[in-house]
Amino acid sequence: MPKKYPEERIKVPRFREEDGFYTTPQRSKIMSKIRGKNTKPELAFRKALWAAGYRYRIDYKKLIGKPDILLKKYKTAIFIDGEFWHGHNWSVRKHKIKSNREFWIPKIERNMQRDREVNKGLSELGYTVFRFWESEVKKNLDGCLEQVLLHLKSKEATL
Repeated sequence: MPKKYPEERIKVPRFREEDGFYTTPQRSKIMSKIRGKNTKPELAFRKALWAAGYRYRIDYKKLIGKPDILLKKYKTAIFIDGEFWHGHNWSVRKHKIKSNREFWIPKIERNMQRDREVNKGLSELGYTVFRFWESEVKKNLDGCLEQVLLHLKSKEATL
């Protein structure tokens, strides 16, 4: 049975080889270098959270969206999103995509739509969702961590 979406689901066309700069093996090699898990900002955030005394799960598959960091006890999900893949500053960046626009623009917009769906789904399950950009974590790890710690301390008071 098809899932019902609150808004029209963005359809992403297939990647067309002739629109790209690379052949399939070259592109495959380049794309394999892009990490989806255990990125440097994610590792730095996890290390800081661990040092603060909080224990967590990583890439928790039993929840919608597989949060990068999940604090089950506190019902808190943390995502650390890459700027390109999740559309940071999208209104400006969208116009800078030059090659294979017919693929990349819907692809990134669908990722953004999925992020909204995941946030809503987790909120409905009673989770608090934090989303940080990779660059935000790199530049201001302490500030990002402080936001989460304030939330966790307020949750501790109610437990």
